[in-house]
Amino acid sequence: MVSKLMLKNTFLFSFILLFSCGNSAKPKVESQKLKVENIETKLDFKTGADNFEKYIPLLENKKVGIVTNQSGILTNKTHLVDFLLTKKINVQKIYAPEHGFRGTADAGEVIKDGKDTKTGLPIISLYGNNKKPKPEQLEGIDIMVFDLQDVGARFYTYISSLHYVMEACAENNIPLIVLDRPNPNGGIVDGPILEKEFTSFVGMHPIPVLHGMTIGEYAKMINGEKWLQNETQCDLSVIPCENYKRTMFYDLLVKPSPNLPNAQSINLYASLCFFEGTNVSVGRGTDKQFQIYGSPYLNKGAFSFTPQPNEGAKDPTYNGKLCYGEDLTKIEPVKQLELKWLMKAYAETTDKSKFFNSFFTKLAGTKKLQEQIEKGISENEIRASWQKSLVEFKEMRSKYLIYE
Repeated sequence: MVSKLMLKNTFLFSFILLFSCGNSAKPKVESQKLKVENIETKLDFKTGADNFEKYIPLLENKKVGIVTNQSGILTNKTHLVDFLLTKKINVQKIYAPEHGFRGTADAGEVIKDGKDTKTGLPIISLYGNNKKPKPEQLEGIDIMVFDLQDVGARFYTYISSLHYVMEACAENNIPLIVLDRPNPNGGIVDGPILEKEFTSFVGMHPIPVLHGMTIGEYAKMINGEKWLQNETQCDLSVIPCENYKRTMFYDLLVKPSPNLPNAQSINLYASLCFFEGTNVSVGRGTDKQFQIYGSPYLNKGAFSFTPQPNEGAKDPTYNGKLCYGEDLTKIEPVKQLELKWLMKAYAETTDKSKFFNSFFTKLAGTKKLQEQIEKGISENEIRASWQKSLVEFKEMRSKYLIYE
């Protein structure tokens, strides 16, 4: 039986996503209990993948490609690929994004093409020099399915993979079905808007750091705003979640990537990822990735850690070196993009000329944020500088929203 999803959140906010799990091979979702502020209501929640009555008919008698990884599971923990095979769907190829099909590779690590050991299906890597599927890699595909768990941050590269898959499908006349999943950072919209000249794989579109959309809504925006090359548009279908609201309290059962191990890391990811563009570690090489930060160049305090190689970090920043910083594992979830830790670390670092590196501008999507921090502008003033652009983005975003 599928277990009940009990959401016991007296302090969690609206951006945490929890999928129920169980042992049944039959993918059904039972009624769930949602407990919010001591009020219990019945909730029959489904992800897009669980909403299979709506997409299985579209796949029958078709040769199917699937863009997915370890996060592409139904609520009974059956992987989408395995489920489709039990339904006699003719799956031809798996296309895997950053971190690979099983989701264990380092960030930025080149993944080689191969075969899935369980099903024997060919796996095509969509990373490194092959971020966009080539025409020959799409040969024999009648329809493409996209099922990845996003976390709602501009620099989380699954939405960049989405862009390239949409573009390739548009150019090769292949319909695309996106199986939607909730955004674990809910409806938070915050941060500077990407400026076009700083476009990269960690920021492809003029959106804020936190966009507050599900990946299905985001696909609709890519199409609607004609962001694909030559303003082409993809033959797109979004299979929505059922009975989902952005204010629901959920937590991911499966890690969306190796260095986001839990709800706390996912909540803090957008704020702490800025450290990847500095000389400060975000805890890669520990079991508290994106929940701590530190470096050998910050003030010595009560908290310290020493990174060591582990899954997803074969050679972490400051490997084997003692780092001083701050432990954020116990703080309450944040409801905005936080700059205070970045600004505190910059103020403390011994040599400020070595604090930022060139990657910071790509993450920020603008030069202004680094300049503002270096000039000592207050956090409130920095936030104020985003507001006009955020209002404009929210207006554009409203056209593509599916959920309350």
